[in-house]
Amino acid sequence: QVQLVESGGGLVQAGGSLRLSCAASGRTFSSYAGVWFRQVPGKEREFVAHIGWSGGRISYADSVKGRFTISRDNAKNTVSLQMNSLKPEDTAVYYCGARGGRSYDYTYSSAGAYEYWGQGTQVTVSS
Repeated sequence: QVQLVESGGGLVQAGGSLRLSCAASGRTFSSYAGVWFRQVPGKEREFVAHIGWSGGRISYADSVKGRFTISRDNAKNTVSLQMNSLKPEDTAVYYCGARGGRSYDYTYSSAGAYEYWGQGTQVTVSS
């Protein structure tokens, strides 16, 4: 079992920045791929960014490319999401997810590929 806890959400003006963190506990997180999704009421959870267990296989949704950066620190069991140039359409609850194992035979952007999820952190971008 892996427990994930997100932090760093909040209210920011358009053009501003936030850094989300996902702290993992329970097992050695270095063997887990990490992912960020986001969700707004009434819509499905949307893929944001993926990072492989070793820090490679980084992938972003087109909507955040060039603005968001995903990273991980396996020594600290954390996955982070640096969000710059925020837009009102980035407003959502952001969820951290994880998938165990070192293979990459799954679809990064599919929420069903991930076994563990945090409780989410709200990000609100005002115009």
